[in-house]
Order: sequence, then structure tokens, then C-alpha cells
Amino acid sequence: MPVIRASAANRAPATAGDVFDLIRDGVATTRSELRRLTGLSRTAVAARVSALSDRGLVVEREEGLSTGGRPPTLLTFNADAGVVLSAAIGRSRTRLAVCNLAGDIQAIGDLDQEVGIGPDDLMPDVVKRLEALLEESGHQPESVHGVGLSLPGTVDQQRGCSLDSPVMSGWDGVGLDPYFRDLTAAPILVDNDANVIALAERHGGRRGVDDLLLLKISTGLGAGIISGGVLQRGAVGAAGEFGHNKTPAAAGVPCRCGDTGCLEAIAGGWALVRALQRQGHAVGHVRDVVELANRGEPEARRLIRESGRHVGEVIAGAVNLLNPAVVVIDGDMSRAYDILVAGLRETLYGNATALSTRVLQVVPATYGDRSGVIGSATLILSRILSAGAIDAALLVKR
Repeated sequence: MPVIRASAANRAPATAGDVFDLIRDGVATTRSELRRLTGLSRTAVAARVSALSDRGLVVEREEGLSTGGRPPTLLTFNADAGVVLSAAIGRSRTRLAVCNLAGDIQAIGDLDQEVGIGPDDLMPDVVKRLEALLEESGHQPESVHGVGLSLPGTVDQQRGCSLDSPVMSGWDGVGLDPYFRDLTAAPILVDNDANVIALAERHGGRRGVDDLLLLKISTGLGAGIISGGVLQRGAVGAAGEFGHNKTPAAAGVPCRCGDTGCLEAIAGGWALVRALQRQGHAVGHVRDVVELANRGEPEARRLIRESGRHVGEVIAGAVNLLNPAVVVIDGDMSRAYDILVAGLRETLYGNATALSTRVLQVVPATYGDRSGVIGSATLILSRILSAGAIDAALLVKR
């Protein structure tokens, strides 16, 4: 249980943001608990709770019967104090949502788009659809506290854009903030698609798991890495781009990135589509491959299982290096989970060390096809509801 003590000489007293963290996480539900956990005086706690209540972030209500004096009250986080907008942008489909401040979806929708479409063509439609979902959920633009976006490939978080991604042609260096400015002036954050799903797992479905490896196995391959409770983005945001690791099984096979020998060239969804098309199957997307496999088509099942084997072989090195407690499987191919993971387990456990896999679990993603929008919402919520952001917002209000 986190304790924020103000008594240490070298530590400032707990702020309103610190108090909010305790209430939001359910660690403290009364003023007396806040005093005990923070070391603040009765007056200081009252001032901080009042500031949060005035902002609408905390609700205080009477609970139970009074035994004399003021009735006992409970403090709760008001998740309906506003909303965030969320978009998981893919190459052929974009999923969008309006979420409350707890990350719960209030409205959700999809945009199917032409593969390879650029931001100037797609983003106005994304904004327009989010505006419609906002209205559908009964909210006004003034209630938007932030926007979370995810993209395939490497992302430059500082500039809010795609960074040198071979699969997002035309998006490199294009900031996404300006597209939203007629809708909202709220903060906007952009991150890699696997990263945001890893955040969703860490803060939701796998709460408390500090070492987690999220594999997004879809048209492309990518990973989100949580180590020591912290998302690892790497020096230029390229952590987790394992799809372009070289593997002997792909020697000489051309990859869509322009190189040869990449894991994606034999295990990515686009490679499976290509293989089935060459055999005369009418497939256009990895989702079609999954549908065939789930209907029992032998070649589709074989290709998905082989994809799992190739992924497991490459990921074994990451398991040895990072020693995660959980490997979470997401992406379009995870819809054929049993087939995919049968192959992945075979090579992962066969190539990783016995010690690094002693407690390792391989599990499906918690949120299924909503992972991307829940992750994008988690991304922006982790910023706008941080203790520092809450303190800054209260300071501005004064």
C-alpha cells in the first residue's frame, strides 16, 4: 500500500495530486485514511479534498449512520467528470472510442480505409467520426480532457508523429495535433500500437504485473515492454520492433520494409495472406486467414501455427533478456489463439532458459478487439490524471 509521508525533512507535503492518486486508486476512501497515509493535518486534507471536489474529480458522500457528530463519508473518484477521445489507427481499419476518466468506453465505432491512405485523407474522417461519437455519448467538446492515439510502427512522442515507419508511408514526421484543433484544445498524445495495449494490460487486466511482454501479432509484428512497472520505449521509441529481427528461417525472403530475412517476411499476417493467395485462396487481409483457420482450413491453420513457431523462436531471446512474468498475445492472429499459441509455446519454451520460463504465463489480451482504443485512452489518462497534471490544473484554476 503506497504511503505518502510528509514528516520527512527532505520531503514536501503531499499535494492535492498525491491525494487524488490515493483516492483514484481506491487506497484511501476517507479523510482519516488520507491523514494516516500522508501525514497531513486535518485542515490540509480538507483543503486538498475541497479543491478536488470543486474540480469535480472527487465525490464525497455520506455512508452509514452517524453515531454522533458529522456522519461518516466516503471519498470516490468521479470518473464521469469528463471524457477522453481514443483512436487506434491501423493500415486498413481505425477503431475509435469515447471513454470516461476511468477508461470505460461510452461509445465506439470503426472506420474502414484504403490501405496506404495518408494522414491528410484519413485524419479529417477520424476527427469527424470522433465528433459524432462524442455527440452519440451525450457529451460536448468542452467535456473532452484529452485525446489518445496509436499508430503502427515507431512513434516520435515529442512531436506526436510517426517516425521512419516502413508500413506508414506518407505519415513520417506529420504531427497529428493540428487535425484536432477545431474540435478540442485538450492535450493529445500519440504512441505505438503495441505500447498502448501494454499500458492497458498493466493498468487494467494485468494490474500489479510489473514485468510484462505484449506481442501484437497481426498484419505486422510488434511488442510492448513493461519492465519494473514502466513502459520501455527505447532511445528513439523503437523498442519492441521485433518483426524486423533477422531469422535464419527467412533468409533471402523479401520483407515489406525493403530488406530481406526479417521475421515478418514469414510470420507477419501480410506474409500469410501472400502465401494463401499464391495457392489460389481468396484472401485480402490476415482477418480472412484467421476466419479460414477457425473454419478448419488446413493450410490456414498450418500457416498460423508456423507463424507462432517463428515468433516464439525469436521472442525466446527477449524472454531470457527481460524475464517477464507474462507474455500477452494480441492482434488479429490472436483470434485464432489456440492455433497460434500452440506453435509459439513450442519454440518459446524450447529456446528460452528454464529459469526465465519458470513462472512465465502466456495469456490472451484482456480486452480483445477493444485493446487498441482502451490502450490509447489509458495513454492519455496516465498523463492528464497524473499527480503533477492535477496540481498544475488546480493551480491554473486559481
